[in-house]
Amino acid sequence: MQPKVIQRILGLLLAVFSFTFLPPAFVGWYYGDIGVRPFLEGFLAVLIIGLVLWWPARRERRDLKLRDGFIVAVSFWLVLGLAGAIPLALAAHPHLSITDAVFESISGLTTTGATVIVGLDALPKSILFYRQELEWLGGMGIIVLAVAVLPMLGVGGMQLYRAEAPGPVKDAKLTPRIAETAKALWYIYLGLTIVCALAYWLSGMDVFDAVSYSFATVSLGGFAPHDASMGYFNSPLIESVAIIFMLLGGVNFSLHYYALSRRSLMPYRDDAEFRTYISVLGLLALIAVSYLYFTRYFGNFGEDLRQGLFQVVSIGTTTGFTTTSFHHWPGFLPALLLFASFIGGCAGSTGGGIKVVRFVLLFKQGMRELHRLIHPNGEFTVKIGRRPVDDRIIDAVWGFFAAYVATFSLIMLALMATGLNQLTAFSAVAACMNNLGPGLGAVGENYAHINPAAKWLLCLAMLFGRLEVFTPLVLFTPGFWRR
Repeated sequence: MQPKVIQRILGLLLAVFSFTFLPPAFVGWYYGDIGVRPFLEGFLAVLIIGLVLWWPARRERRDLKLRDGFIVAVSFWLVLGLAGAIPLALAAHPHLSITDAVFESISGLTTTGATVIVGLDALPKSILFYRQELEWLGGMGIIVLAVAVLPMLGVGGMQLYRAEAPGPVKDAKLTPRIAETAKALWYIYLGLTIVCALAYWLSGMDVFDAVSYSFATVSLGGFAPHDASMGYFNSPLIESVAIIFMLLGGVNFSLHYYALSRRSLMPYRDDAEFRTYISVLGLLALIAVSYLYFTRYFGNFGEDLRQGLFQVVSIGTTTGFTTTSFHHWPGFLPALLLFASFIGGCAGSTGGGIKVVRFVLLFKQGMRELHRLIHPNGEFTVKIGRRPVDDRIIDAVWGFFAAYVATFSLIMLALMATGLNQLTAFSAVAACMNNLGPGLGAVGENYAHINPAAKWLLCLAMLFGRLEVFTPLVLFTPGFWRR
């Protein structure tokens, strides 16, 4: 491990991150609200801390090693999540405790979208913009993490694409190639955001809302500058725009790169994970719309179709926008939507959850075991598309799934120990580990009323979910720290 190299990177990250406090300050100044000072004070504080860390290690130019990469990856969300809480804690309106400020900041950066703030419509524009900006920055951080660090663990999902995919994901080392990868993906991410904002604006939003919602849509974050989320506009056209860009945000960004570089839609058609992603969401939408129609919940098919389709895409991609109180829907639908978030988006997307490609592999491995019971001497190969998958990758996916379930269970039990009931504890962990946001029970609307201990546990769940469980767990193994 190279402490000086890590110190230099973290110091540089903090110094650069401090400048993200200036756009909300400008927004506050432009709209004449009272939210400017906390951002200027936060900017100076974080900039100074970053420079103090960076200066002694500024001449360290060695490349990151494997263990350094994991520490930086975990520190990215932990350190920036704490730093991002500073303006929220300093703000007079809303008046947040340290716990609530950290919760809101980590929720934004991990693109979870769980909020402890009530009365969004009355907040200063600077605070509203800052929440959206946190999600947008976190969304791009996820893409870089997916192509730069997680493949080295063998469980990030992106290693499945190295042999056949897009140029940017063929390398899994922390080399200058990663800088090229990140640059290409930044352009795609920025381009999608701009097009999304324009589409929202042309659909009837004002400029502030269009930019704010585009940040949360492309990052699949789900924060909104209005308490009613996307339902504030009551516009089928705006909801249609949101559906399109939520779907795009849940796709492997390397697939977008591949399609753009070839100027063809064929890469989407040929990708097994993408086909599964669309098929699963399509099936869930069919079930949701049909059940709403037969229970006559909304009273007409048009509204059933509109609400069912939007909520399935929003929850299934782990965005978390709402147009209605879906947790009050009839029968099994709320639980079905929550379970959909466990699948989440594709590997290498801004989506949360376990990821589509892992579920495909878990299902195919389960089928292989069934075939082996029938034909004990048979040889069966698990394939993604037409390509066989190495057994080591399948073992890693099963290991990931076991670690996910164990982590989920422990955090859920800890939440229940703080006093939350079973439904609230289960849905809160699911919503935070899957980086979804809205849950069921007491966290159906927001997380404002749960106890502080539960909020810190859920911050941990958000970080574990965003870092795909294994990345932080690696830091707790003795072998990681041995020379």
